[in-house]
Order: sequence, then structure tokens, then C-alpha cells
Amino acid sequence: MKAIINITLKSGVLDPQGKAIENALGQLGFTGVNGVRQGKLIEIDLSETDAAKAEASLTDMCEQLLANTVIENYDIQLDKSE
Repeated sequence: MKAIINITLKSGVLDPQGKAIENALGQLGFTGVNGVRQGKLIEIDLSETDAAKAEASLTDMCEQLLANTVIENYDIQLDKSE
């Protein structure tokens, strides 16, 4: 089973890297770009076949290591077709 985890900063948390990307896009001539926020995407292949167990394990992974839950949100998507 494949999992995709999207990790983003919570609203209200400053995002200096997103601001740098926004400024760089403006310098490259891209207009109308406002409020860029950046995040992380993590793909994990799991041998688990039970979706509920997989989601529980992934939640533990996010809570303990992958996301800083003080300033970040995470979203878990499971591809159950494999």
C-alpha cells in the first residue's frame, strides 16, 4: 500500500521560504503571484494491507517524527489499489 503525506505550515506561522519563492518568481517576471506557502510531500510504501492499521501507523509516524505538530499540519492519503 502506498501512502502520500502532505505536510504544510499552519496558517499564521511565518513561512520565510515561501516568501523567498514568491520574491524570486516576481524577479523572474511572473506577476500576480501572492501568498506562496511551501511544504513537504512524503511517499511511503507500506507492506500493511489493512487500511485502518496503515493509517494508524502513519499517524504515529507523523506525530512522532515526520511533522512538527506545533507548527505543521499533515494530511494522509492512502492508495489502496496496489
